[in-house]
Order: sequence, then C-alpha cells, then structure tokens
Amino acid sequence: MLKKMKDEIELLSRHIEVAKAVVDHEPIGIMKLSELLNLPSHRIRYSLHVLEQLGYIRASPEGAVATPRTVELFQHLNRDLDDLIQLLSAMKRQK
Repeated sequence: MLKKMKDEIELLSRHIEVAKAVVDHEPIGIMKLSELLNLPSHRIRYSLHVLEQLGYIRASPEGAVATPRTVELFQHLNRDLDDLIQLLSAMKRQK
C-alpha cells in the first residue's frame, strides 16, 4: 500500500518539476524539456499530457506554455505540501 503511495508521490514530483520548467522556459518542446530535466522524452510526454488534461499547460505551435492555473498551483504549493506533511506526520505518531 505504501509502495503505491510512494510511486504516486514520485510521479507527482515529476509532474511538478515539468510544470516548473515550462513556466521558466515557455514555450518549450519535449526534446528541450528532456535535455533540461535529464529525463527520457516518453516521461516528459506523459507528464505534459497529464498537465494538459488538468489544465496546467497548453500546447502551442512553439511548445508547451503555462496557463493561469499553473500560477495558482505554485502560489499554494508549499502550503498544500505542508498540509500533506502534517497528515503523514500524524500517521507516524500513531504507531
């Protein structure tokens, strides 16, 4: 059960890393993101697909660009992660 949660967190981390790179370097294509983040292009492609489906990026002829929803994501990211850390810490104390 915890292995699946760890895998999901690692995937989420990659999606956030890709979104941040898009914000910092937009418009940017798959190959450039792959080089920049040192990740295989198939992983970048999957993260871009997920981010696009969730409305965090959109495709343009020049490459991926961030949407206003991405700005909102990063404005609240630390607070939202702190909330998750608190929940996990509470679980740890229950042992």
